[in-house]
Amino acid sequence: MSFPTSFFLHLPKAWQEVIRFGVVGVVATGIHYGIYLLLNLWIWTWLAYTIGYGISFCANYLLTNYFTFRTKPTIKNGAGFAVSHIINYTLHILLLELFLWLGISETWAPLPVYCIVIPVNFLILRRFFH
Repeated sequence: MSFPTSFFLHLPKAWQEVIRFGVVGVVATGIHYGIYLLLNLWIWTWLAYTIGYGISFCANYLLTNYFTFRTKPTIKNGAGFAVSHIINYTLHILLLELFLWLGISETWAPLPVYCIVIPVNFLILRRFFH
């Protein structure tokens, strides 16, 4: 085994999940943004964004099952995933508004939002996938 692989396999299971969760998040965000950019050339912005989010949501769900938590898709974890994304989106909007109200610029306000919401989303998802 190579160094990164052997190091990764010796980490506690929870840390392995955190790392895989991060990888899936980057991939899902890339899918969403890429589809949005491509479709935005031909269709309304809101529709391009929505289609990109929907496709990313599906890919994210499958990757979260098979890669992050090593589970199979079920109605229970599918419902949990949907609920977590509703909570996640709501937290994003509320926290963004809070940080903007506190005077943080529009450029920087999303950064503390991500620092709060991403770990919360991981904990919520972990509940439904274990």
